[in-house]
Amino acid sequence: MSTDQAFVNSKPQMLPAAQGTIVLGLDTDSSNLASLAFQNGLSRIVVANPDILRDTQTADALLDLRLRGVKIERAADSFERENQKVWIEGLTPERLIFANDFSGSNMHRALKRLVDVVMSFALLLVLAPLMALIAIMIKLDSPGPAVFSQERVGLLGKRFMVHKFRSMRQDAESRTGPMWAQEQDDRITRVGVFLRKCRLDELPQLWNVLRGQMSFVGPRPERPYFVTMLKGKIPYFDLRHYVKPGITGWAQVRYRYGASVEDAYHKLEYDLYYAKNPSLRLDFLILLMTVGVVFKGEGR
Repeated sequence: MSTDQAFVNSKPQMLPAAQGTIVLGLDTDSSNLASLAFQNGLSRIVVANPDILRDTQTADALLDLRLRGVKIERAADSFERENQKVWIEGLTPERLIFANDFSGSNMHRALKRLVDVVMSFALLLVLAPLMALIAIMIKLDSPGPAVFSQERVGLLGKRFMVHKFRSMRQDAESRTGPMWAQEQDDRITRVGVFLRKCRLDELPQLWNVLRGQMSFVGPRPERPYFVTMLKGKIPYFDLRHYVKPGITGWAQVRYRYGASVEDAYHKLEYDLYYAKNPSLRLDFLILLMTVGVVFKGEGR
């Protein structure tokens, strides 16, 4: 956060530390707001606790500064702009109900679907030889099918079968049940290590995109077992299902591979940012960043 901002009634434990940020305590004297703003050349005041607006004197002081050109901003909005992810603790039902986000225009959705159809069809044709080669490598490396299908939760909670190149042993979860992949996971095959690093195991999902079950960009579809668990542990987790799932997403290019509830929480912050800010420009940026991950072999 830049040095031209101040927090009013800040809750430091809930906000990211930022060098140069002026933090005003819970007992902020509203009569000093104007002098504080102009003496320090502030152009922005971030209100962390909206309850302070119930105080008429504070509300009048902030309104006066707003009309003088000082930007007044909620902490949640400031956090989102600076970090390009949503501050989940700052979400409230009221804010979500009256927000102008989480929608996107019909034109945007139509263009996104057109891009998905054209790109998935073209890539399936172009990459068919590579996909055939990968299938042969998997069959030679370990017993079992080259492609496996697994139930996932998609748009509006509708379940569908996602397709992937098999990167683990066929009996990977026969003893443990559903579990996230870990670092140095001994269930991953030799070919699977390469496929996961380059994200080539996701290629069969081009068929899911062509069918309209997925998009190129969106939150990664999760398994029903983990959705049920995470909904009970992470607030607003279900909001990610109001966006069509994707082969890649904002969380995938901005956060490491998730293998815990804590990781799922942080990835949700990025998924909700994507849901709140739908645009083809952001989709294109995510695709470019994904290409970088593929060529650098940074997947897992």
